[in-house]
This record gives sequence, C-alpha cells and structure tokens, in this order.
Amino acid sequence: MKDFDKLLNTLKDSILTYDYFVDFKKAFKNVDEINYNLNILNHLLGHPNFDEAFRMMYTKNPDVISVIPILLATRDKKFEITENKKVFYDFENLTNPVDYLTFIRKTGLIEIFYDHRIKNLVDYVTGVEVGLDSNSRKNRSGVAMNNIVYGFLKSVPEIEILKETNPTKVFNQWGITLNIRNKVFDFVVKDSSNHIFLIETNYYKASGSKLNETAKSYILLNQEINKSNKAKFMWITDGKGWLSVKNDLKSAYNSIEYLYNISDLENGILKNIFNKK
Repeated sequence: MKDFDKLLNTLKDSILTYDYFVDFKKAFKNVDEINYNLNILNHLLGHPNFDEAFRMMYTKNPDVISVIPILLATRDKKFEITENKKVFYDFENLTNPVDYLTFIRKTGLIEIFYDHRIKNLVDYVTGVEVGLDSNSRKNRSGVAMNNIVYGFLKSVPEIEILKETNPTKVFNQWGITLNIRNKVFDFVVKDSSNHIFLIETNYYKASGSKLNETAKSYILLNQEINKSNKAKFMWITDGKGWLSVKNDLKSAYNSIEYLYNISDLENGILKNIFNKK
C-alpha cells in the first residue's frame, strides 16, 4: 500500500559522506597541470619593476598568460569588460602584453604581486582550487544520491543495470525500442522478466522553486513513458527540502506508481518490484 505520510516522515536530513567536502586529488591535479607557468610567475612576486619584468616574461614564455584567470578564481579564459566602451580580453589567443597589464591592474590582481604576504603562487592557486571545488558541493548531493541508489540496485539479483543511459543506448544494448523522447536517465534496469524501468534520482536538502518544477516535469514524463507500454518510470527522491512543497510531491506520489525514498530502499522495496512474472 502506498503511504504518502510515511514517505514524507522518513525523508532524510542528510546523505552527507566524507567525499562531500573537497576533491583534493582533483584540486592537486589541476594545480600540477599549470605548476610550471605558476613558478615562472613567481619571479614577478615583489618585483620592483613589475611592468618591465612582465613584458620580458611574456616575450620568453607567452603561455604563462593562460594562468592569469585562475589567480582571480575563475576558469573562464575570455572576458568582455564594460566600461565607457566594451573591452575584450582573451587568455587563449595571445594579444598585446599591454592589454594583459591593463587587466592585471584594473582587476586589482596587481596587489598579489605587490603584497609580500603571498610567497608562492603554487600554494595560492592550490587554495583557489580548493575553494572552486567546494562550490560544486550542491552537485555532490546529487552524486551521493546516485551512488546510494546504485548500491541498492546492485544488491538486487538477476537484473541488468545501465547508468546514464538514453533510449538509443537501450536499443543498442537490448534491442528494445522505447517510443519516448531521447532523454538520459540516471539508470535503466532490465529484470529477469524483461521489464524495463527508467529511473531518475535526486536529493533536495533545501527548498526552492526547482522542486516544484521537478515534480511537475516527472508527472508528465511518467505519463509519456506509460504510453509506450514497454517501460515503467521510477523516481527515487529524498531530502527535507520537499517539506516546503509537500503538496507538489504528493501530486507526483499519487500520479507515479514507482516513487520512493531511501527509507523505502532500505526496507527492500526494489526486491519486491523487480523480477516479478
């Protein structure tokens, strides 16, 4: 029996794991890739004649220019600045060194080179990379939810699991045509009875307008999939963010036959669904 109140009352406060915080391997790898150029720039730290030293460095090692944006904590390489007129800066296709000197001064980046508190740009950029990586934490909740669901799917015997799969890949893998839009699903499962389940997962710790949009879009997606008669839609979601829009979640719960949370998975719901004759 479906029980919406039970689903609502068992939403998780957190699915936090230790790898939520910072991907240090990724941060260090990013720094290692530009380590050489950063060390060349180190020679400009505290230089008494910065402009002349910069031009000389540019002449000998023009590729050094490419690492300037990361000093401002951005991965972008092209910028359009609006002042009295629009000014373009390109850190991939080299232009005049005077342009870059203007950019360094007007962004305030020059303070890094004048202020003797910064001794090494490799260490500085390592801190920048850690900061940029932490900005992706919102996405990590989705990744964590995906991993949790995958763990439960793997515990079910006699099913085949495809990750990040669209209907085209389903046809290539199993020869089954799904008459639905060519959307990428988090998982596609085929059980021993050749039932196909198209699965989406997400986790919402906080409220927001996106939850309302997600619920509505998945109701429509479920209707579309049901028309194909060759697959079923399964939505596995969690997080206390749903409490602020519980009516939207309830509408989806009443419309989507296979809508579950982590607690349902913990109670073995998947083993009751897959492999039924």
